[in-house]
Amino acid sequence: MIRVLAILAAVSAAMAFAFYSGVFGSRAGKATPLHDFEAPFVFGRFQLPADNPLTQEAVELGRRLFYDPRLSGDNTVSCSTCHLQRLAFTDGKPTAVGVSGKPLAFNSMSLANLMWGPRRFFWNGRASTLEEQALVPIQHADEMAQDVDELVDELAGDETYRLLFDAAYGELSPTSIAAALATFERTLVSANSRYDQFLSGEVSLTEQEELGRKLFMAHPDTKASLRGANCIDCHSQFLTSGFKTRFDGFVNNGLDPEAELPAGLEEVTGEPEHRGLFKVPTLRNIALTAPYMHDGRFGTLEEVLDHYNEGIRVSSTLSPLILEASNLDAASDTAAEDRVSLNLTAEETAAVIAFLHTLTDMDFVTDERFSNPFPTE
Repeated sequence: MIRVLAILAAVSAAMAFAFYSGVFGSRAGKATPLHDFEAPFVFGRFQLPADNPLTQEAVELGRRLFYDPRLSGDNTVSCSTCHLQRLAFTDGKPTAVGVSGKPLAFNSMSLANLMWGPRRFFWNGRASTLEEQALVPIQHADEMAQDVDELVDELAGDETYRLLFDAAYGELSPTSIAAALATFERTLVSANSRYDQFLSGEVSLTEQEELGRKLFMAHPDTKASLRGANCIDCHSQFLTSGFKTRFDGFVNNGLDPEAELPAGLEEVTGEPEHRGLFKVPTLRNIALTAPYMHDGRFGTLEEVLDHYNEGIRVSSTLSPLILEASNLDAASDTAAEDRVSLNLTAEETAAVIAFLHTLTDMDFVTDERFSNPFPTE
C-alpha cells in the first residue's frame, strides 16, 4: 500500500505549539502531537493551520463531538446523522435532512481526504476552512439549529467534556469546538482501496477494470485515436477530487441549461462566470455514496455515465473540457451540432464503472478510529 508516515504533520504540530498555546491557553501546549498519523505521499503535500495542529487529545475530542447529538438544538441530530461511516460519511439521501425535517439544498458530501483538493468546502464553497465548515451546520436553522453559546454551557456541564477540552485546548469555546471537529475530520484518510493496492503493486486489476482505468485517465483525442472518459480533467489522478488551485476544483458539468442554472459558486464569489459551478467531489468510495451530484439527482453510477454520454446541457459556464470532449470524430454527423457527448460504447461505460468500484476502501468504512465512541445498545 502506498503510504508513508506523514512526518510533516508532526513537524507542523511541533512548530505551531507556541502560537497554538497563545490562542487556546497554556494547557493547550501540553497536548500530544499525533505522531502515528499516516498519509499517502501520492496525495501530495498538505498544510495544517498553525493554530490547530493534529494532536491526540484534539482528535479524541473531535471524534466524540462528531457523534454527539447534543450539538443540535433538540439533541436529536449529530454530525454523523448526515455523515455515516458505513457510507463513506454520506447519508444515502438525495439531499440531507436536519432537525427541521425539511430536505436541505445539497447532498451530504463524503468527508474523505479533506486535507487535499479544493481549499473551500461545501458544494458551493461557502466555507474557506474546515473550522468554519464545522460551525455552519451547527448554527443553521434547518440543519442542527444550535446556539453555540448554549452549546458551550451544555458541554461545560459534562465533566468528561471539561477534561477533554482542557487537555486539548485549555478552554471550552465555540472556537475550540470547531477546531476539534476539524481536527478529527482531517484524520479521515481513505487510501487502501484496490486501486491503491494496484498502485503499490500488491494486486492486479481485471481486464475490464484496467480498461476503465485507462479511459478514466484519458481526455479523448480523435486525431490521435485516443479514446477517453474525460474523468481526470476534473478528478485528480490519485485523490480523484478537484484540483486545489484557486477555484479549479469547481465545475459546471452540464447538469442544467442556461435558464435553470443554480447559483453555485457564484453565491460566494458574486462572479457571473461562476454560476452553475459546484465543488468536484472525491470519487473515493463512490460506489458507497449514492445518490450523486450536488442535488442527488442520479441514483446510480450508470445514470451518472449516461449523463456524460447523453445528457450534457450546454450553458455559458459549461466546462470547456467537457464541451470539447468526444470520442467521435468532429466530421461525424451522428450528433447534432449543439449536442455534447462522450460517445462511449456500452462496453467502455461498464469498464469505467468497474474501475470506479476499485476505489472502495473497506478499511475506511470500518476503521474503529473513525467510529462512534459512545456505547450503543
